[in-house]
Amino acid sequence: MINIKTPAEIEYMRIANGIVRDLLLYMEEIVKEGVTTAYLDEKARAFIEKRGAKPSFLGYEGFPGSICTSIDDVVVHGIPNKHTYLKEGQIIGVDVGTFIHGFNGDGARTFAVGKISPEKQKLIDVTRQSFFEGIKVLKDGVRLGDVSHAIQTYAESFGYGVVRELTGHGIGREMHEDPSVPNYGPAGHGVRLRSNMTIAIEPMINMGVKEVYIARDGWTVRTRDGKPSAHYENTVLITDEGVEILTL
Repeated sequence: MINIKTPAEIEYMRIANGIVRDLLLYMEEIVKEGVTTAYLDEKARAFIEKRGAKPSFLGYEGFPGSICTSIDDVVVHGIPNKHTYLKEGQIIGVDVGTFIHGFNGDGARTFAVGKISPEKQKLIDVTRQSFFEGIKVLKDGVRLGDVSHAIQTYAESFGYGVVRELTGHGIGREMHEDPSVPNYGPAGHGVRLRSNMTIAIEPMINMGVKEVYIARDGWTVRTRDGKPSAHYENTVLITDEGVEILTL
């Protein structure tokens, strides 16, 4: 069931996602060569708790971290650990979630570790822009497929692979609500999106093929060809005229 938020619920969503926005800005500051992904996780948890919220991901279906840290060929769901040190030239996707006043926030960015190759920077830039291409068409009454198609066609125009197995999602009292929000598909299809719905739109774009696999830990999703992947996510509120980006 797709939930239409009340004005009061929307205010709580703004609070939860405002913390996500601020945390992602903080993560960008501390991502650097030599720090561990466990360090990022510890700092994120402290940041979230200082704001009176809880990390949505911690313990979610058994996930052991407060954030996801996904390096290079890891698409999403990378597990933070004290043995993984960031290295110059890597890219890292940081996905964060918060829970406060009964509502969830969710967002992700892909950051450069020091100086990166032009190819990796282009992947980050295209992934980010594919999100904005998607929301250009988003407003009350549009079909979900219109958003998905806009993301796919933009990303694929650069020869990149658009991940099929993972999607965006509705969000509110639950981290994952209806509808699923694919980053691919035909225009003119899917449910009609309505004002006061909140959804997380999150392009996951691979430099090479679209195919992925799940590692033995049951969480880490990697590209099938070992090439880098980028992730960019915002939670948005649909309005009559367009969208309000709650995490930006």
